[in-house]
Amino acid sequence: MARTLVKGVNRAVYLKQYYQLCKPNVVALILFTALVGMLLAVPGVPDPARVFWALLGIGLASASAAAVNHVVDRKIDALMGRTHKRPLPTHALTMGEALGFALAVGAIAMLILYYLIDPLTALLTFLSLIGYAVVYTMYLKHATPQNIVIGGAAGAAPPMLGWCAMTGSCDAEALLLFLIIFTWTPPHFWALAIHREKEYAKAGVPMLPTTHGLAYTRLQVLLYTILLFLVTLLPYAVGLSGGFYLGGAVVLGLGFLVYAGQLYRNRLPGIAMKTFGYSIIYLTALFGFLLVDHYLPLLQSGS
Repeated sequence: MARTLVKGVNRAVYLKQYYQLCKPNVVALILFTALVGMLLAVPGVPDPARVFWALLGIGLASASAAAVNHVVDRKIDALMGRTHKRPLPTHALTMGEALGFALAVGAIAMLILYYLIDPLTALLTFLSLIGYAVVYTMYLKHATPQNIVIGGAAGAAPPMLGWCAMTGSCDAEALLLFLIIFTWTPPHFWALAIHREKEYAKAGVPMLPTTHGLAYTRLQVLLYTILLFLVTLLPYAVGLSGGFYLGGAVVLGLGFLVYAGQLYRNRLPGIAMKTFGYSIIYLTALFGFLLVDHYLPLLQSGS
């Protein structure tokens, strides 16, 4: 408290810095996909208390991983336009404060999941946290241009964690939800990397556009988008979802292919960021279609 008064910053502004450490927009998408995994795992409505504690544990673990990412990438963040106003580059928080926050919320997350959900969900969530905060952020990000592909496994885990939290097991359907986000991650992030190619080069991060060139990266975005389109048909093929989801997946997938094709041809200004923006809408809507499709029979029987 004294520290904030000396700096002339009120408590609300100070606490907001911790909120920014959590990457709230990213965590919100993580929690939504985790919630969809929870709801798809059961035929009806799951126990609300179990859903609440599972979401809280997964959310806090995600916030912990995000805070560690802020600590490790603080020097890189200071060099990039997208991140230079984060709490550590601006010295709004110290490295010790950020790291202490990360450890505290991570520990709370593990206690919640272990004692109020189940040990398997806690273990898988912990492995995802380590995968993103340590394996990806500390090593892969600086070691290989395939960093986002390999490290994407951690970011793809939330719906699988949600499923596991409700059932106590990782069934094939949960792994399919994992596969969708795993396949979505490269075209999503590489579109952003294309737009920020010069900044990544300046920061010395071996992202695909800086190591293999923009043309090659655009091709990879297109190829992964085609693969993603095929993967998103699998929930219907295995009986996890019905025709309502299939229609939504096809329309959304064709939209993504249009953006990826335009990016590949590189004829429209700002197309990389437009593709990146659409990819976020795409994933949110896709999981929304999964959720609505799951409850359509219940809604129809009620009417």
